[in-house]
Amino acid sequence: MAGGSAGPRVDHLVTSGTFSLDGGTWEVDNNVWIVGDDSEAIVIDAAHDAEAIAAALGGRRLVAIVSTHGHDDHIDAAPALRARTGAPVLLHPDDLMLWKQRHPDTSPDGELADGQVVTVAGTDLTVLHTPGHSPGAVCLHAPGLATVFSGDTLFSGGPGATGRSFSDFPTIIASIRERLLTLPPETTVRTGHGESTTVGAEAPHLEEWIARGH
Repeated sequence: MAGGSAGPRVDHLVTSGTFSLDGGTWEVDNNVWIVGDDSEAIVIDAAHDAEAIAAALGGRRLVAIVSTHGHDDHIDAAPALRARTGAPVLLHPDDLMLWKQRHPDTSPDGELADGQVVTVAGTDLTVLHTPGHSPGAVCLHAPGLATVFSGDTLFSGGPGATGRSFSDFPTIIASIRERLLTLPPETTVRTGHGESTTVGAEAPHLEEWIARGH
């Protein structure tokens, strides 16, 4: 559909590559979320394949490349996508040390802060700082789309991993309890990996996760 007449929507792309931290490397599939209309968009997590992401954008103007956190599988294609599109890369400053592990010679263009609003195609996405998986992890709440983009903070079936450097289980549980499970239960949770879920589907299981001590 041409001419920018369609309303805002969420496009979904899965890219494949690796995640490396603490001396290990794992094969991973990542969700890349594109939010916008026919004329402009933002990319949430430029993972692995700048060419595929650019193709999914088509001719739309890329307003920003928003990183939910600094793990390399979520930011590895960000500089290349920035070079192709001129769009700024945004990251919470508490994850800059993770970014620098992958991209020591370049930096993000701007910082994300709790409560900040990113607007694209008339849709507001509010930054929620949700540390735990990493110190600078954020989620993006788009009430107009009844959606929260949770990065690796909350998945279908539980919280993100906290077994590696710079992560902390009690912190991620507090972030989920205070920032995500307080959202309307019908809110779709679009995750960094795997299937989407809803706040209402995950909320009843919080105490189970705590008991399991992920």
